[in-house]
Amino acid sequence: MRSSIQYLINLLMPLIPETRLFSVKNKLYKTAGAKLGAGVRICSSVQIRGIGDLTIGENTWVGHNCHIISACKIEIGKNVDIAPNVFFTTGSHHIDLVGDRVAGKGTQEAIKIGDGSWISAGSIILAGTSIGSKSIVAAGAVVKGEFPPNSLIGGVPAKLIKKLT
Repeated sequence: MRSSIQYLINLLMPLIPETRLFSVKNKLYKTAGAKLGAGVRICSSVQIRGIGDLTIGENTWVGHNCHIISACKIEIGKNVDIAPNVFFTTGSHHIDLVGDRVAGKGTQEAIKIGDGSWISAGSIILAGTSIGSKSIVAAGAVVKGEFPPNSLIGGVPAKLIKKLT
């Protein structure tokens, strides 16, 4: 996405009603380079930052105060529900015990959320995460890794709690 346009969008969003004018918001995000399916609904308080590719499938809801920070690729499927205060980031660091900082060289890994999933309030989705379709991430979970479809994922750090049937 184009960061200069994103900056302007982030300035404009607080002026748009939180849960209205979704088509206007989508046009603005598409101008910045996001790929959005039909019927995507992004609340005005959402913050999208970074130069990575962002794809959101049709009929997906992105709730209040979510933060999406992408240095590479974030792919959110169709019919996904993202609750308030969810944080996505594709960046991290290698651990460096020799250098001046333990947060060493930066890294970036993609994030993928499968169709029909539900990401509950306050969850953190870290770089390198892939969540299968029709999965649920419990509120407050810190998720990193690969999870199959129909998973209930929760905890800090998150783990597979059970397969949904």
